[in-house]
Amino acid sequence: MIIYDLCCENDHRFEGWFRSAEDFEAQLERRLITCPQCDSHQVRRVPSVVAIGGSAALPAGIPSVAMSGTAMMPAGRQVMTLYRQLIQAVVENCEDVGDAFVEEARKMHYNEAPERPIRGDATEEECEALRDEGISVIRLPSIKDEELN
Repeated sequence: MIIYDLCCENDHRFEGWFRSAEDFEAQLERRLITCPQCDSHQVRRVPSVVAIGGSAALPAGIPSVAMSGTAMMPAGRQVMTLYRQLIQAVVENCEDVGDAFVEEARKMHYNEAPERPIRGDATEEECEALRDEGISVIRLPSIKDEELN
């Protein structure tokens, strides 16, 4: 297994796990690698902290993967199965407030509405504004139904 530090066209950094360098290249060419934050297929390898600092830069006993704050499971059926399960759990356990997501999240945060799990639509800028206010949100990349099958 080989772990690459990756970056999309929007400068979102993440890790990808691959069987080999050839596997990475093949998945990249077939557009199977996407950014987990924005779903972009424009992905490139970037230097890792470990490669720049070398193993001497790591504290004793800490594995090199601990230097990165994100990880991505190997691409393929396993990932899609887990993603399908995640989306199904979100759909089943959260109220869909649609375009009112930002407004409802703020109301709950400021105790103007009952706290409950919600889901809906928001731009990256709106999510960032909510985070700046101390409101925890998770932005999931959208995947077409046919890609989930």
